[in-house]
Amino acid sequence: MLRELRRRWRSYRYRFVPWLALNLRRQRRTLRYVPESSQDKIIADEDVFETLLKIFKALFINDFSRQAEILALLPEVKCQYLELLTVEQKRSKVNSCNHQSQHVFSPEEVLFNTLGFAVSRDRSSLVSAGTGVFVTKGFVPKGTVVSMYPGTVYRKHEPIFFQSLGNPFIFRCIDGVLIDGNDKGLSRSVYRSCSRRDQLGPFQMSDESWLTATLQNPLAVGQYVNNCSHEKTANVCYQEFDVPGHFPVELKQYLPNIVYSHDIERLAANERAHRFV
Repeated sequence: MLRELRRRWRSYRYRFVPWLALNLRRQRRTLRYVPESSQDKIIADEDVFETLLKIFKALFINDFSRQAEILALLPEVKCQYLELLTVEQKRSKVNSCNHQSQHVFSPEEVLFNTLGFAVSRDRSSLVSAGTGVFVTKGFVPKGTVVSMYPGTVYRKHEPIFFQSLGNPFIFRCIDGVLIDGNDKGLSRSVYRSCSRRDQLGPFQMSDESWLTATLQNPLAVGQYVNNCSHEKTANVCYQEFDVPGHFPVELKQYLPNIVYSHDIERLAANERAHRFV
């Protein structure tokens, strides 16, 4: 029993606030000092926004046949996507008049075809690190968004005690906002409940597929990106990004975050992206 308690403590202690407070000096090399949130940017938010639009539009077009109900309510948007689909079909040497003949790629293939690389979850090469995230195909240039941290977004005063018990996936942002990226247990149930609560007819306000083994958004693996160790230095770091209010409603189905409180403005829904450095 004592051995099991020690094992659990070793895996959880880095998320235990009092432990962190007592050991900050010992772990100084892993600290990240940010004097102002505005300086915590590796690339501009505009570039993050454009990257997300690019991959989400590609995913939308790849799954075009399933979007009929949404596009019926957005005739102007439908015309834009039909033009994009025609261009894509010509590029792929597919008959542009026959939408049924469109070849459907997997989300990982769409990511590779759009950004030039693919990532996936797999067993970590770090000892006792569990699951990790790997580049499985292609090359990732410096300053590229490689994943997003999915989960339920909580403000400082909102209840997260029971969800946090034994949960190593609670991510604390610079502004104190918490993101619960656990895809199991109570955390999973809370996310699904909030996601379905906010759905507007055929418009999904968030992505639930990151809770499963089949991802709709291949970037929604950020909670499994491991920290650096004494043996291996980190090759990614996180950057916080607030999704703007004018984000296309038809593409919100790929956002892997949902706010816990229904009365929060959608501008307060913080999507976090890990970024290659």
